[in-house]
Amino acid sequence: MHRLSWENPWAGVSIESLHARPLSVPLIEPFVIASGRLNVTRAVEVEARVRWQGVSAAGLGEAACLPPVTREDQGDVLRELTNRGRLDGSVLAELGPVARAAVETAVLDAIGRIEGVPVRTLLAADGPDSSVETFETDVTIGIAEPARMAELARDWIARGFRTLKVKVGKDLDADVLALEAIGRAVPAAALRVDANAGYTASEAIALARACERLGLRIECWEQPCAADDLDGMAEVSAALEAPVIADESVKTLDDVEVLAKRRYADGLNLKLAKSGGPLACHAMGRAAHAAGLKIMVGGMVETRLGMTAAAHVACALGGVDFVDLDTAWLLAEDPYEGGYVAEGARYRLPYAPGLDVRRR
Repeated sequence: MHRLSWENPWAGVSIESLHARPLSVPLIEPFVIASGRLNVTRAVEVEARVRWQGVSAAGLGEAACLPPVTREDQGDVLRELTNRGRLDGSVLAELGPVARAAVETAVLDAIGRIEGVPVRTLLAADGPDSSVETFETDVTIGIAEPARMAELARDWIARGFRTLKVKVGKDLDADVLALEAIGRAVPAAALRVDANAGYTASEAIALARACERLGLRIECWEQPCAADDLDGMAEVSAALEAPVIADESVKTLDDVEVLAKRRYADGLNLKLAKSGGPLACHAMGRAAHAAGLKIMVGGMVETRLGMTAAAHVACALGGVDFVDLDTAWLLAEDPYEGGYVAEGARYRLPYAPGLDVRRR
């Protein structure tokens, strides 16, 4: 296998063509978090034809937009990627993180197809290959009426999921009622509670104390406070037993270094669209491992295409502490085939070239 140069990974890579199209897939029901609501995915599919080592192949990538979590929306990404006059590796540096993630994923998919190896093997190629092939994901329950959230919890547990990610952060009292209803409905389930930056430190601690009184099994708390409220996050982390995972606060490798130094949280959530693609996420994950931080790998309401790409990052890192690669389950249709093989919450990545994802 020809190795990518990690000092300049796109040396020798020629992007012969780049095509972008809207990827708008309805959700089964509205996806509501503390900072927004989504009824239809606002993504962009990117197809890049790449020449590498004298051979051409096409690859696919997904630019997943979730305003206001991502600054880029679907229209912004389409404008960024349409009618570009220059197509080489340096074009990536000019793109926003969401668009860059899609193009980089498509390029890696194409190189993997040329080399005949999975993307996870390309990512792990700069060191000992400790990549894994299987993992277990949680599934997310968006903010809704407590009875509906409890009903969804029962349904997902009946389908083989053991861990639920529960969205909170809009109303503390309503969140307590929802978590209580979920705890009654599925008392054996493990819960990951995600406020999407919606709480103050005191509110997050109050919710945690309520969960303790209810006897809920909390695996972790994700981004309880505003992205720039690192002192608040540190207060929450110091007060709670379960780990606090930073998401909106950690977007770059520099942010990982700040987290490692200040320890305002116990870990971080890696997302392709947030950080600009698989290479950046893999580098951030390696730095987090070295610093003894916990790692979650998640997404921005992607289809099978985006979820598969993120899964390759998780597997290239040798596995992670928390896997949140579930959003294809929340969509009313699946425009792709291939990629991961799912048996309920258990995913397996076959040893196939690139991402092995195809349009239906």
